[in-house]
Amino acid sequence: MVKSYSKYEHSQTFGVVASAFSNVVWTSDGLSSQGSGRPSGAGHAYVGANEEVLCWDVKKGELLSRWRDANCIDEVTAISRSGADKDVFAVGYGDGSIRIWDARTATIIITFNGHKSAVTTLAFDASGVRLASGAKDTNIIIWDLVAEVGLFKLRGHKGQITGLHFIQPKIDTNNEGDDAFPVETDADQVFLLSTAKDALIKIWDVAAQHCIETHVAQANGECWALGVSPDGSGCITAGNDGELKVWSLDLEGLRRSASQIGESTENCSLRERGVLYRQGKDRTLSISFHDRADYIAVHGSEKAIEIWRVRTEGEIQKSLARKRKRRREKTAAANADLDMDLDEQMNDDDKKTELANAEIGEVIVPYVSVRTGGKIRSSTWMDVRGHKKLQLLATTSNNLIEAYDISYKGKGKTSKSDEPPEYTRAYSVDLAGHRTDVRALALSSDDRMLASASSGSLKIWNVRTQSCLRTLDCGYALCCSFLPGDKIVIIGTKEGELELFDIASSTLIDRLQAHEGSIWTLNVHPDGRSVVSGSADRSVKFWNFEIVQQEIPGTKRTAPRLRLVQSRVLKVSEDILNLCFSPDSRLLAVSTLDNTVKVFFVDSLKLFLNLYGHSLPVLNMSISSDSKLMATCSADKTIRLWGLDFGDCHKALSGHKENIMQVSFIPHPMSKDEGHFFFSASKDRTVMSWDGDKFEQIQKLKGHHDEIWAMVVSRTGEFVVTASHDKSVRVWSQTDEPIFLEEERERELEELYESTLAKSLGNDVDQAEGENEEVAAASKQTISTLTAGERIAEALELGIADLELIRAWEVQKAAKPNMAPPQRDPLFMALGNVSAERHVLNTLSKIPAAQLHDALLVLPFAILPVLFTFIAIWVRRQWNTALVCRVLFFMLKTHQKQIVASREMKGLLEDVRADLRQSLVGMKDVLGFNLAALGFICDRIEEAGIARLEDVEAEEAKGKRKRVFVDIS
Repeated sequence: MVKSYSKYEHSQTFGVVASAFSNVVWTSDGLSSQGSGRPSGAGHAYVGANEEVLCWDVKKGELLSRWRDANCIDEVTAISRSGADKDVFAVGYGDGSIRIWDARTATIIITFNGHKSAVTTLAFDASGVRLASGAKDTNIIIWDLVAEVGLFKLRGHKGQITGLHFIQPKIDTNNEGDDAFPVETDADQVFLLSTAKDALIKIWDVAAQHCIETHVAQANGECWALGVSPDGSGCITAGNDGELKVWSLDLEGLRRSASQIGESTENCSLRERGVLYRQGKDRTLSISFHDRADYIAVHGSEKAIEIWRVRTEGEIQKSLARKRKRRREKTAAANADLDMDLDEQMNDDDKKTELANAEIGEVIVPYVSVRTGGKIRSSTWMDVRGHKKLQLLATTSNNLIEAYDISYKGKGKTSKSDEPPEYTRAYSVDLAGHRTDVRALALSSDDRMLASASSGSLKIWNVRTQSCLRTLDCGYALCCSFLPGDKIVIIGTKEGELELFDIASSTLIDRLQAHEGSIWTLNVHPDGRSVVSGSADRSVKFWNFEIVQQEIPGTKRTAPRLRLVQSRVLKVSEDILNLCFSPDSRLLAVSTLDNTVKVFFVDSLKLFLNLYGHSLPVLNMSISSDSKLMATCSADKTIRLWGLDFGDCHKALSGHKENIMQVSFIPHPMSKDEGHFFFSASKDRTVMSWDGDKFEQIQKLKGHHDEIWAMVVSRTGEFVVTASHDKSVRVWSQTDEPIFLEEERERELEELYESTLAKSLGNDVDQAEGENEEVAAASKQTISTLTAGERIAEALELGIADLELIRAWEVQKAAKPNMAPPQRDPLFMALGNVSAERHVLNTLSKIPAAQLHDALLVLPFAILPVLFTFIAIWVRRQWNTALVCRVLFFMLKTHQKQIVASREMKGLLEDVRADLRQSLVGMKDVLGFNLAALGFICDRIEEAGIARLEDVEAEEAKGKRKRVFVDIS
């Protein structure tokens, strides 16, 4: 009988506040409490957390929502919110896919796939209908959210896209005179502003699908960020060395240029205004304009956000007047002995320093620099109406969200001697995760609590609810463990100290200098009466637990207190990296820096075995529950299994691609068969399960986005907990589903084949499109589109055979009315005796709209007559006309040259054209009638509407607000 194993799957993720891959989006949701119009909250923050999007209540620090697609394990790289529909969010991922989420239901509306690499920036247009995406593959794609298709791909940049912004020039309707009518323009007159690391800034005409302007954004390197003013009249680009270049945007000239594309006159809508320099000289990552105030937030990768202020016209004029005055004084002093007409020279100076020609340094000035708790990853303004201060939200690279209050510029504060404005950190979301990497994990004896230790903090978690129970300040922790009773946690630090923490009271019980070097490992004796520590000072120390009576300060009473008392010391010749007791308390294994493992008797500390075999130091060890087998993992990327009776190496296992950091047997397996199952975690971001008896890899678990530092296995192997450099703590739970080794190997081979197939499909598409074309189709072949195309081809083949069979039977039935129906394909009978044309149409309709075009590209030209045969039937019967027209027009556009050269299709397409025109005319008439009816109903409602005023307050003279009520029926 083939042996089966229990399957493990990812079940929970916690410990991440905000990852360093994505930006933050603030929304005003949750500002007002129920029954009150005054703002009582601070809004919600949407951040990327590895492959998830988290929604945090900024004020309470609570996790409100978690968005995760089970089919995607790539990290979130960009988030954007629609301005038209506030509940629609676009989220870009590391594999180049884009998912449109509905915030109300936390579900995916649309999935787009067009980029070959990670999405870096997203932007909605004003109507919320179109979405622009830029990626590391240097391409910009425009998506249509209504039709759920990619419109086109713009190729022009030679570097990663760093900024996108839609520009829609507004029409001035305040014309006076006889012809004072608002000018109607094409709704598609939309432009796109883009920047990339190739140091260029471009303006694209979305309707014409080409670039109309290109400028060099940065002269000293790459362009890293783009910020556009709320009114669209200007923008700022950022580069290296803290350089900010300010541009003015002529919206009226840009609007007129749309009708002058074919003319020879060159328009320059984007003009350089000047260059500003930040205090920090690092590369600028983000530029954000405040929507309602003249403030700009700029930050790089350091721990500061610089706030700049746009001066008012009065302040600029005062500054220019002071400069003119000083210039006049200098000129008068220099020309005191000369007979010159100073008035004429002053007038010339006045002309040079007009307001419109003022230097950009006079218009935009530094305001305040906000110091943050970590290196900035992203920032955005919080626009709380009625709040008396500026509010700024920032995410940092150390797993933190912070909100700051910044005071406004006071009146009359124009001199440079004034103190900088004050700012305070109003809120922070930090308790839900560590600031630095988790270096050690430990589970309580009942598997209910989890201790995670990092540099500076120790956190206690509830494993079931993923809530943080306690947060304690500690040193640079390298190892930790629960003591018997699960009330006290002990940690070993980089400074060589042992620290004891009481969980119930959240206090530090004791801290003692145990070693001269870093304590790399801790292990509690199986009898629960002592603990052993191993350090870089080449010593193993045994510590007994003792209860001493300590006087309470200020009283004569005493209280019992736990204290560690050193009992024995074992010296070795090299630094100690790891140690572990055998479950029967007989042996102690110690791994040292010389690549060996030494096994000692616990009672006498005499050397029992020397284990040689690893070529690099052994980083972790584990002994099976029956004390017969030991697994060691090393920096040489191998796991070795040793017998503890003679010290022989049973097997060297290879599977990981990087250093293996942790290995662990199941401490108390439920059955004998699981006694030699163990798990390993590596820097290659994977966790593997192994069978120690058959020396087989059972399963490979993927999910982490960076190297794994720590791992712990539950008491009976029900779940495994891992902690990674991506700041996440993940739980991998055992399921009821069995797993077979042969099936698992086949699945891994299929994944490998699919990944190589997807790459080859992408290369074929690129070669077919041509890399030098400025505009290309927004298509990307994936495994899902390939399988969808195969389903269409299979349905067409079965359908045409059944169609011919039914037609032949109908011809024969005309001569023989009693003739029995033919034997159809069993598939049609299984689907409820469905007709062939209905089955093919159902197959097409089940394909997601965003994948339909890519799936149709899979079909060969030879099958096109069959498809057009069914399209003729669908058009004649008016079945799903919208989908049929979409398929027909796409295939005509794709295979236009071959179709024109084919005589076979001419007659077929002529019949389709006549039927389709008749069908579309009828649909047009119905739509026109419905629109006219709706307009008529609206007019009747407006005419019959009765408005009355009711006082909100009793007295009208006090200038209170009025409330208007309209009766529409």
